Amino acid sequence: MSNLVQRVISVTPNWQPATQLPEEIASVDVLALPTNQHPVEFEGDLGQAVPWQPGEWHSFPRINLALLKVRGQQGDQITVVGGAW
Repeated sequence: MSNLVQRVISVTPNWQPATQLPEEIASVDVLALPTNQHPVEFEGDLGQAVPWQPGEWHSFPRINLALLKVRGQQGDQITVVGGAW
């Protein structure tokens, strides 16, 4: 890893990627903030919505952040922290 990835993403009702780049490979921990009022949804590998409860987090080794898509209620947030390759 050579570059730090550390961002807060404010979710919207529309799907949005975890990066604005066309491709960004990184190993990251993703957290639905415990202060969120609602679950956030991530787009699953088959296109289905996968809800994460406030405070839920998971680690992703070497994921393309352009393919990690999230949506939710206004005011809720996720954090993405790790390192890019």
